[in-house]
Amino acid sequence: MLRTSASRVLDDNDRDEVLALLDSDPVANVFVSSRVRAVGLNPARLGGQMWGFGPRGGLVSLCYAGANMVPVNAGPEAVHAFADRARKQGRRCSSIVGPVDAVSLLWERLEPHWGRARAIRWAQPVMATSHKAPVPADPLVRRARPEEFDILLPACVAMFTEEVGVSPNLGDGGALYRTRVAELIRIGRSYARIDDGRVVFKAEIGAVTPYACQIQGVWVDPELRGRGHAVAGMAAVVEAALSCFAPIVTLYVNDFNTSARAVYRKVGFREVDTFMSVLF
Repeated sequence: MLRTSASRVLDDNDRDEVLALLDSDPVANVFVSSRVRAVGLNPARLGGQMWGFGPRGGLVSLCYAGANMVPVNAGPEAVHAFADRARKQGRRCSSIVGPVDAVSLLWERLEPHWGRARAIRWAQPVMATSHKAPVPADPLVRRARPEEFDILLPACVAMFTEEVGVSPNLGDGGALYRTRVAELIRIGRSYARIDDGRVVFKAEIGAVTPYACQIQGVWVDPELRGRGHAVAGMAAVVEAALSCFAPIVTLYVNDFNTSARAVYRKVGFREVDTFMSVLF
């Protein structure tokens, strides 16, 4: 039996073993895997630490501890180890997100020390597809261009505020968020339909690995909702994602967002897992 003290901070010497563990479930682990593939495990580049449970050569579980805390393949022993380290370190993340069993147990251990969360999303279906949508794609959805940043940013802020419940402009005035929006545009992972300077639909591909990619930030202008823009727009983004990025396209959505879940089902997504998020 592994003891809680078996958790440790990983580094680039562990990269191959970490990726092998992440690739065992490429859909659930797409966010963490994309980070490791992009920047490695050095904390300065990673923007946080990667904690491991198990000895080198026998790694069992991971926990990404950055702006988000994300447990990976974490059973009860691993969760207890990660919770112990997180409790001693103090809260540095803005959310805990990941498979519902691990996150619920992690939060049970941390809540007495970290205090109440701002919001808890108890059930977030993880959905995936590997096929083009069975419905027509919107031909006007395309990659956003760098010169359209000022047009797209207000839609991104509106989406984030609507989804998360707080504005991304809080804290640092939105500098980090603007940088991320600009970066996704620059690398060709921001898609939108823009009519006469008005964003009708937008979505981003936020995480990419050789095996899966994750759509985020899906938004339709509130005045234009109910007209089919989300279905046709998502069909276009899925087609682009399959063509350009990965053989599986995934996302996760709040269980209470019945309209969004209906849109994703129409586009061909099926539920494959359940996440949970704790927001601070």
